[in-house]
Amino acid sequence: MKEVDRMQVLVSTLREWWVEAGNPKIQAVHLLVGALSGVDTKRLSIAFDTQKVGTFLDRANLVIEEIPFVAFCSSCQQEYQPEIGNRYCCPLCNHPLHEIRSGRELKIGEIECSTQEARGKSH
Repeated sequence: MKEVDRMQVLVSTLREWWVEAGNPKIQAVHLLVGALSGVDTKRLSIAFDTQKVGTFLDRANLVIEEIPFVAFCSSCQQEYQPEIGNRYCCPLCNHPLHEIRSGRELKIGEIECSTQEARGKSH
């Protein structure tokens, strides 16, 4: 399952950042996942939930933002959203796909950390 392998790399990257940042409490990890990345977001979420147990990510949530497939037509000078699996030609002029503007992403967009430690009340 490639999602497990990708999550292992992600957790390793997050661990390096976490150590350099002084071990903050991570509340959420935001991932940008493109429609063309070939990643199953449900399996990626399951892999995260499995791998975070007992680690520095134990209380963190995974927030996935799906990025659409957007192409650019050099002939029309317009962006369009091709349908995956169908012809990728421009719907206006039928020019072949020239440039992919988004949809291949698989990266960390943001890491949310708590800014203050919870303080207990003393009696």
